[in-house]
Amino acid sequence: MKSKVEILPLGGIREKGENLYAVVVNGGIYILDCGLRYPTNEMLGIDVIIPDVTYLKQNRNRIVGVFLTHGHEEAIGALPYFLKEFNVPVFGSKFTIAMAEHLVHSHRATRKFNKFNVINPNSEIIFRDVVVTFFNTTHSIPGSMGIVLNTKEGQIVYTGNFKFDPTVYKNYRSNLIRIGEVGKKGVLALLSDSANAENYHENVPELKIDQYLTYLFSHRKNRIIVGCQSSNLLRIQQIFNAAFKAHRKVCLMHPRLEAPIIIGLKYHQLTLPAKGMLVNPKNINSIDKSKLVILETGKMGESLKALRRMASQQNGSVNIKPNDLVIIATEPNHSMEVQVAETKDAICRAEGIFRMITDEFNVTDNASRRDMQMIIDLLHPKYLIPVLGEYRVLKAYKRLAIQMGFPKDHIITPSKGSTLVYNGHRMNYGKSVPAGDTIVDGSGVGDVGNIVLRDRKVLSEDGIFIAVVTIDHKTGKVVADPQIKSRGFIYVSLNRALMNKSAQLVKHIVQKDLSNGQYDWSYLKKDIRDVLSNYLYKATTHHPVIMPVIMEINHVNKESD
Repeated sequence: MKSKVEILPLGGIREKGENLYAVVVNGGIYILDCGLRYPTNEMLGIDVIIPDVTYLKQNRNRIVGVFLTHGHEEAIGALPYFLKEFNVPVFGSKFTIAMAEHLVHSHRATRKFNKFNVINPNSEIIFRDVVVTFFNTTHSIPGSMGIVLNTKEGQIVYTGNFKFDPTVYKNYRSNLIRIGEVGKKGVLALLSDSANAENYHENVPELKIDQYLTYLFSHRKNRIIVGCQSSNLLRIQQIFNAAFKAHRKVCLMHPRLEAPIIIGLKYHQLTLPAKGMLVNPKNINSIDKSKLVILETGKMGESLKALRRMASQQNGSVNIKPNDLVIIATEPNHSMEVQVAETKDAICRAEGIFRMITDEFNVTDNASRRDMQMIIDLLHPKYLIPVLGEYRVLKAYKRLAIQMGFPKDHIITPSKGSTLVYNGHRMNYGKSVPAGDTIVDGSGVGDVGNIVLRDRKVLSEDGIFIAVVTIDHKTGKVVADPQIKSRGFIYVSLNRALMNKSAQLVKHIVQKDLSNGQYDWSYLKKDIRDVLSNYLYKATTHHPVIMPVIMEINHVNKESD
């Protein structure tokens, strides 16, 4: 009997991050990754963005489990919010589960969740209609795996973030033999990493990065300061190894705050080449500057911010001095170009020497175009579904596959909420499901919408303008001149005329409404907003948030009449 197979991208499609893909086989829902993404600069006050799981809520009893490719936040970051709603098992490699467990247990609502299941590349998880297997992949964090769903209609393969590099450390290597074996069994659909499809340059082997860091660490006689994402354990391992070869000690600035480093050391996925290599930040002044590497970790934005503080001599224990070598060792994303430029400028002002690895080499955590072609050749899928990238990147991947001779009509670039249905002969679009973004703002999940975000943006750009007016309900008159307050909009001392005119306009429009018998507060406030908005824009070309406040005296209780 044939299986009914559906593939539904609920995140991680036409965007970077927020990975979540649902594969439905005979009604059972298999979830691949459960990630988040971080907000853009204009999404003020927002912590993270996670996928909308309305479809999964509507079908909660059909969820089989969550299968994770790796331990980065784009793959596991939404788990605490997801597991608060769904008490389902979670599967991943030993290191990935350690990362997921730490994250989930750090949230009060999911502190007692215990359905974690550790798998390895040889694991087979047998369900009624699906057998789930795995294969090792190369990424910047250990324990990364691709996922294979074996169905009667063929295999569905999800690569997660990957690349091929035979020079990388052994515990990071992809298993090409295993991938080839998967391809021989027949692949129905390949959900492939496409994030780097626009980059026509080949990735430099990680061995080159090892050699480059070792050269810098060995030939510099001054202090070395390195900024690195704490989640890039491969790069941190290279820094440890290069420091050892150069006879330098390493000072981790925030060792107790960085979960990936703590977990990496605990599970021996991050190793120290020699005992006594790590130095307490309190003791760095006692070490010869030519024998020291200071490692500033955190999320990319956090390490850049710390480097700017060091360059501005505001970091306390460690500040950048003339001739210090400062290295940004991991690839910042495109949204941080301004921060990188500001950091570089600050370091130069402090007379430090700046190096960024991505300025010297083309090195990324994702598949190169050749890697993408290679995995297509190894797996021979019937259908290609590029994922893990923005729309333009998915299109670049499609062009790449077509150049290889892959059938154009077998390459699908769906959107969030699309349903791809395989009927035994062909994969077609089915009925779309609810999908989108859920905004997390503090403890609120999904409470903030576009209107709130718009108001925050206006407040940040144009400020707030408050008009307080007191009315007498019995006489139908404005009792006194309205009070006008402004914050973040204009410099009040230089704009008294504008403030006075605004007060006159408010008094006039409110008195006019009262004279016409209009006592509905919502109507009065709307008129105040309209008249002030028009006036203030003509006077300043700005649109502050206008907040009318109406106070009433001698209120008449209509029920007692």
